[in-house]
Parts: sequence; C-alpha cells; structure tokens
Amino acid sequence: MVDHRSEDPLFLYALILLGLIVFGFFLLGVSGLLALALTSDRSMISWAIFALYVMATGHWLWRAWRLEQERRLLAQVEAPEEDGEQVPFPSGCLLEVCLQRLEGKPPERQAALIETLGDELTNTHAAGHFISDLLLKLGLTGTVIGFILMLLPIGNIGEFDPSLMQQLLSAMSSGMAVALYTTLAGLVTSTLLKLQYHMLDASLADLVNRVSAFTHTQR
Repeated sequence: MVDHRSEDPLFLYALILLGLIVFGFFLLGVSGLLALALTSDRSMISWAIFALYVMATGHWLWRAWRLEQERRLLAQVEAPEEDGEQVPFPSGCLLEVCLQRLEGKPPERQAALIETLGDELTNTHAAGHFISDLLLKLGLTGTVIGFILMLLPIGNIGEFDPSLMQQLLSAMSSGMAVALYTTLAGLVTSTLLKLQYHMLDASLADLVNRVSAFTHTQR
C-alpha cells in the first residue's frame, strides 16, 4: 500500500496559492489601481464583491485544512503496522464513518453508499461554487448599472448646449467606470475562487477514490 502521509500537502498548497493572490492584490494596491477601482465605483458593488470574495476565501482555507486532516487520517489507516496488522481508526476519521455505513451491505449497495458519501462531501463546497457564480453575476449587474448611470444624463438634456458637453462627458465617464470596474472585479474574483475550489474538488475526488479502494480491500 502506498503511503500518502507525505504526499499532496493540500493546506500548504492552499497557503502558497493564497500568498500569490495576496501578493497580486498588493501589487494592484501599490500601483493605485485597486484604490482607483474602489473609489470610482459609485454603486459600491465592487466593495460587496471583494467582501464576499474574502469571506469565501476564508471558507476555502478552512476546508483545505479539514481535507488535509482527513487525508492524513486515511493515510494512517492505509499504512500497515510492522506486524502486518492494520492500525486502529483515529477518532473522527471519515473512513470509520464510511465503514459503519457499509457494514453488512452487498457490494452494489456499498458502491451506491460510497457515491452518496462523495456527493455529501462535495456539497460542503457548494457554498464556494455558489459565491463564485454570485461574484460574476454581481459584476454583470454592475455593468448594467454603470450603463444606466452613463446614459441617464443624456435623457436629462432638454436642448443641445455646447457648454454642457463637458459635464455630460464627465457624467458618462463616471458611469462607464462603474460598468468596467465592477465587471473586472467580478471576473477576477470569480475566476480566482473557481480555481481555489477546483483544487479542493480534485483533492476530495482523490480522497473518495482512496476510501472506495480501501473498502474493497477490507471485504
């Protein structure tokens, strides 16, 4: 049996990815682009997008830590002791719960239960995927609001006056800034969050496959 205890340090990879993301936002802050995007957004949607992204990232980091703990516990169970006997199940191990459900069930029922277990674990990431889609939709909502703000001054013009053109262009550029910055914020944060949770989904799929393989060896 392969010892997975030293493989795939998921939480370390998550911290590295988080460090790269924070460094990227730091560069945007130093260059002034981040402050410009936030201050130019009169709709405040960009603030909501970044706040949701920070909260979702906190959940993602917590789930990465929990998944790594489960992987380590499973590796302890997979690794035989020197006398050839299996080590006892650590308290709270996912595999212990799985085997309790599978005990006494026929093989086809066991396969269905393992699939159900995988679905239950995948649902723990549902909030992150929902927020990822929500960030994109908030960005698109900001696009619509920005265009409304951009076109609103045109509807208020009663008659053509060259002296009002500068004010009109200024108001239109403000609305365009809302549309562009909220769209950009939604696209960037949604893409980053999808990448983060893709890492968790891949690790979770590997965990469920290992649980399935281990239960087959225990029959």
